[in-house]
Amino acid sequence: MTRVLVTGAGGPAGVAVIRSLLAREDVDVFAADMDGWASGLYLVPAENRRIIPAGRSETFVDDVIALCAADSIEVLFSTVDVELPALAARREELLAAGTALAAPSHETLIVCLDKYKLAERCSPSTAVPETRLLNRDGVGHDWEFPVIVKPRSGAGSRGVKLIADRGALETLGTDESILIQENLPGEEFSVDVLAAFDGTVIAAVPRSRERVDSGVSIAGRTVRRDELIETASAVARAIGLTGVANVQLRYSTAGIPALLEVNPRFPGAMPLTIAAGVDMPSLLLDLVLGRPVPSAVDFIELANVRYLEDVFLDPSSVLVSENAAHAEGPGEE
Repeated sequence: MTRVLVTGAGGPAGVAVIRSLLAREDVDVFAADMDGWASGLYLVPAENRRIIPAGRSETFVDDVIALCAADSIEVLFSTVDVELPALAARREELLAAGTALAAPSHETLIVCLDKYKLAERCSPSTAVPETRLLNRDGVGHDWEFPVIVKPRSGAGSRGVKLIADRGALETLGTDESILIQENLPGEEFSVDVLAAFDGTVIAAVPRSRERVDSGVSIAGRTVRRDELIETASAVARAIGLTGVANVQLRYSTAGIPALLEVNPRFPGAMPLTIAAGVDMPSLLLDLVLGRPVPSAVDFIELANVRYLEDVFLDPSSVLVSENAAHAEGPGEE
């Protein structure tokens, strides 16, 4: 049995990874979160549930390394944005403790989590909307309004605003932690991408976001469009992706899919990709363990809707987590 730890067990991505790995008979799944009420904790046996500090905590990586060593964890899956760079920066220490980190390289993570660096990296090879910093030059650029302003870093739609005209843009002042970006008018798609450790794209599965709740797709469908697959694969190669990432694309006025952002982790809508034939958590585990995987994995067109599923348990079995009061939401740190 391969012992695997999944962090962010309260978020939809964490739950998706846990469910995927539980379906395997050769994996002993451990689940961790900062919040004792995280639902994914209660999908695994009681002895495999763990409480960890928030990802921004100064002790987070030290505590996770110690936990992995104590539990003889062989592979670590982190599903939380803020945890990933800190863990990847200390990948060798994790390996010394016997644990392989199933995540992209630190350099790839840093590029992806800074949308300005991402646009610079991908623009030579991929369509990217006009992107400037919110400084004097950026504000003074010859924009076609409306434009989008959004933080250089951050997940979901937090801080994203549509700015109607130059007057409204000028009232924002200057702040180089904010981007100004061309507004793309077309359909938006998410593409889940799995790349081998040599950078070869094994699978790219585009899906629509028919209904979105709090930034998470709750209804959608996989779609077979070559231009989406090719664009997402080009982005993966440009950022040096190894492992799993979610590439968000939107069609431009010219009808070309252009890059919005890359989430270098498992997305919350991963169950649709898995059901369509590409079990990315399981495939990535095999890659990390050095086991053979197909050079390419195809998918079917499939639609899904999502609903709440309750887990009932004895109140005495809920784990105590004093740091959970600081959580922004389930599984988020």
